[in-house]
Amino acid sequence: MITAAQLRAARALLGIDQRTLAELAGVSLPTIQRMEKSEGNVRGVVDTLMKVVTALDRAGVELIYDSARSESGGRGVRLKEPNGT
Repeated sequence: MITAAQLRAARALLGIDQRTLAELAGVSLPTIQRMEKSEGNVRGVVDTLMKVVTALDRAGVELIYDSARSESGGRGVRLKEPNGT
């Protein structure tokens, strides 16, 4: 779903700290810390992961998955266009 590296990169793009992301997602700070310490894909309760992904989406970050169209391939994150596309 999302890797720890993507999660850290998404926060960096937004210029927010772990506490702010936790508040935006409605999860605890230790949950975000644990997610970011994961290796590879973040593991956890699906509902919690979806809250974090939704919060990032609402904040304007698009997650690029392995199968998503990307000119250079691979996973990553990018800021969305201001109009949401």
